[in-house]
Amino acid sequence: MTSDDLTPSTHAIPAEFDDAIVWAAWLYYENQLTQNEIAAMIGVSRATIVNYLQEARQKGVVRILMNPEIVTRTNIARKLAAKFSLAEALVIPTEKSATPDARLKALGAGGARLIERMVSPGDTICVSWGRTVLAIADAIALPRPLEGLSVVQVTGSSSGTREFSAELCASIMARNMGAASVNMMAPTVLSTPELRDALMGEPVLKRQFERIGKADMIVFGVGGLAAESTMRLADVTSDEEIDAYAQEGAVAVLICRFLDQHGKQIVRDFDKRVIGIELDGLRSLPRRLCVAGGAQKVDAIRAVLAGGYATHLVTDIEVAEQLLAE
Repeated sequence: MTSDDLTPSTHAIPAEFDDAIVWAAWLYYENQLTQNEIAAMIGVSRATIVNYLQEARQKGVVRILMNPEIVTRTNIARKLAAKFSLAEALVIPTEKSATPDARLKALGAGGARLIERMVSPGDTICVSWGRTVLAIADAIALPRPLEGLSVVQVTGSSSGTREFSAELCASIMARNMGAASVNMMAPTVLSTPELRDALMGEPVLKRQFERIGKADMIVFGVGGLAAESTMRLADVTSDEEIDAYAQEGAVAVLICRFLDQHGKQIVRDFDKRVIGIELDGLRSLPRRLCVAGGAQKVDAIRAVLAGGYATHLVTDIEVAEQLLAE
């Protein structure tokens, strides 16, 4: 590097700027020029521009301030992760006046962004079902294809609408990730425990659950037991059966399994007729992403976190604040 690289021509500096450092900072932060463009204008090397910009920050010519809202959400996310022993939490901004559809779309986008960062070539990703999982599937878009990805359905299929179709959640996510889709060739709920046990003995389902047991990640939502809950609207079982779980203390539904406020599973006859991942199997997977939000789900989300079912969480700031306030 010559002395000409380090010292710009003094006549090149506009009169309104004190020196080349201030001018370089202005061109970079205000005029949005690249470092190479500034170097050409001032007549020095790009390395010198890098030094100018660093010196501008050190001298206080430039102050970089984070958006206060982002800082607040980041701090809340870290506290949430620490409180519930999570590897990572993502807290998304939502207006209290946001419509349910807008909130759902924001949660789906947040979940998709986290998956895009977490996934690696060759991964097997398990997916449950429900409106939140479908919103994630719709939103996901890898920046580049990853070789050997598989998306595996972890519950049986149902005759419900698009929002409650397990096979559709898996298929859409696989399509948007350029992955292979592995659907489950069985219904969600059988009429008797004996029929369920017999079907689980079939080689095709044995292979499916062996694959699930070796998966790298699972993505799921969580529901409550209120009248508008996914479990009731999906018509997976009767309202009477759901009410019976509620009477025994259930506050959350996690992939067709019912949890009390401490995250402990409540088992009834219905569980013996369900084809899907067991909660012990879920908890054995290395990365477990729960995506859920909305004030009506606070109790359900708390139960999932208390039970240790999630390693990663995406929720909205309203829920995060309530979870931390307790």
